[in-house]
Amino acid sequence: MKSEPIELIIFDSDGTLVDSEGLTDEAIVACAAEFGAQLSLAEMERFKGGNMNDCIAHIESVRGTPLPRTAFQALLREYAFTLYQQRLQPIAGAPALLQALKTPFCLASNGPREKIEHCLKITSLFHHFEQDIFSAYEVGAWKPAPDLFLHAAQQKGVAPSRCVVVEDSIPGVQAGIAAGMRVFALQAGHTKANFPPEVTVISALSELHQHLM
Repeated sequence: MKSEPIELIIFDSDGTLVDSEGLTDEAIVACAAEFGAQLSLAEMERFKGGNMNDCIAHIESVRGTPLPRTAFQALLREYAFTLYQQRLQPIAGAPALLQALKTPFCLASNGPREKIEHCLKITSLFHHFEQDIFSAYEVGAWKPAPDLFLHAAQQKGVAPSRCVVVEDSIPGVQAGIAAGMRVFALQAGHTKANFPPEVTVISALSELHQHLM
């Protein structure tokens, strides 16, 4: 698979291109408290790269009763978007990498499109993607299922074996492997995840240059 030419790079968003995960966790903890569930930031680590519905289910188990989900999600959006506007930054090396890449690329995220675009615009990365953004909410399947990555490759007309995935979470890495794509895992200083041996682990986005350019 590695010997085939790379025709498409598929980036994750949260934690890979934009440094949003810590801010999102802060918003979830604050919002959960408003609904009577006391959580810690450490608890949020287990939901990294996953489906928000799993996190909501955990909040409901802590709370002991179902959440009014529409109201919860509306408040969470308000909290999160306020934090993004105040403090969101691109991941180190992301602007330079996207500017320098010659290989076509796109973005595939478990997040809703509104959030993806909002974060990209705040960090001045949106113009690199425009219409090349794929959300799990539109596919109806979330990582670690491979469907989102396969959908992105299909839409771009590229065989999975000629795609590269750049991720930072275990669910995202698992999705890339299941899709039959070559996977790079960004293991930043705040991450202690143990990635599968077939994955190329990098400590910074700048390291992709030697592999992809």
